[in-house]
Amino acid sequence: MIKLHELKPFPGSKHKRKRVGRGLGSGHGVTATRGTKGQKARSGGAKPEWFEGGQNPLYLRIPSKGFTNIFKKEYHLVKIQDLERFDNNSVITPEKLIEAGLIEDNKKEIKILGNGSITKKLEVHAHKITKKALEKLEKVGGKFVKLPPLKKKFRKIKKSKQKK
Repeated sequence: MIKLHELKPFPGSKHKRKRVGRGLGSGHGVTATRGTKGQKARSGGAKPEWFEGGQNPLYLRIPSKGFTNIFKKEYHLVKIQDLERFDNNSVITPEKLIEAGLIEDNKKEIKILGNGSITKKLEVHAHKITKKALEKLEKVGGKFVKLPPLKKKFRKIKKSKQKK
């Protein structure tokens, strides 16, 4: 059985501390293991890992603001379970959805999602509907009426007037 006072580190696992820059007799004098000349040999010459030697660094090459798709479609999403609050055999238009508080305004297209279930027969007027929502609506005898797409307002680029 080994005792605590008999414990020793493995041979070769312990090294003498390297004392650099302590004169020629130390074996690490003169250049202090830095080699001769060059940026890394001088004081304050250490550069961070991401330094690219004067080249425009990666963090400046990557765009900071990102990308905005001007053609992105945004929808008011309405779950089919939320339509359960309306009376049986009623016609649901965007105006009724605004009154009920399911959407805020009429500026985006309306998309009906198939989350939840429905038991009432409804006629839904919207721009889009998912397959699942359409199946659930038709299963209870409801009907979907597709509204025409809203027109997007793009900025007009003014053409400079050419003099003749």
